[in-house]
Amino acid sequence: MSKNKKGKEIPHIGGPIVETHCHLDFLKEETIEEILKKSHEYGIDKVVTIAVNKDNLSIVRDIANKYSNVYCTQGIHPHNAKDWSKELEKTLIYNLKTKNQKTVAVGEIGLDYHYNNSPKENQIEAFERQIELATEFNLPVVIHSRDAEEDTKKILTSYSTNLQKKGVIHSFTSKMDLAEKALDSGFYLGFNGIITFNSATEVREVVKRCPLERILVETDSPFLTPTPFRGNENAPYYLPLVIKKIAEIKNVDIDLVIKTTTKNAFDLFSFPG
Repeated sequence: MSKNKKGKEIPHIGGPIVETHCHLDFLKEETIEEILKKSHEYGIDKVVTIAVNKDNLSIVRDIANKYSNVYCTQGIHPHNAKDWSKELEKTLIYNLKTKNQKTVAVGEIGLDYHYNNSPKENQIEAFERQIELATEFNLPVVIHSRDAEEDTKKILTSYSTNLQKKGVIHSFTSKMDLAEKALDSGFYLGFNGIITFNSATEVREVVKRCPLERILVETDSPFLTPTPFRGNENAPYYLPLVIKKIAEIKNVDIDLVIKTTTKNAFDLFSFPG
């Protein structure tokens, strides 16, 4: 165990661990170099940093190209779907055409009817079109779905059949109905620090019922810091707390969670090497 300045502990649980969803360009309390160095000390072998808007499409690519163990996605988040346009689509297509092995998915895409930062029609249009682009470029998708289960299921039914590599519904907080639909369609479910929150009883039940072979681990940092570090900026090096909690929920060895979720990440994202 290693203690931070408040005396709380992040467990050293071994590795290699894959951080499948974070936003390195959003973290402010430490440099990316410091974050990656500390994450490596906690067994984090690879990190996927996620695109969300027109302004950080190039930023995440630059970060991935700079650091050997960092990969990225390309996509527009439902919060920013109001910016979807032919010009933005052309930019995304160009980036996908010129991608290298560091671009591993289309995302973060999907629907968010909780905040409704973009009109629903814009969210649906951007979501459907980006699934089509993922199909065209043979990439998996990273899906955000909040309070939009019915439309998410409809779109998965209509569009996921042709999506060869499927994808993940990240930061999964929906009910078993959407979980079952996603799993039946060949998708993974991504879990993060939410599963450590006292209020997350239903999410922990989904973790319990989801086959380990269909689980990915993530932090979604700088958001959703696990207990007992809530109040701190989240970072990939908190991921051992998520893995430890999954092992506890499923009553399996931590090593099995590490081994299986790492294999799942490699299978989905096709990391080179």
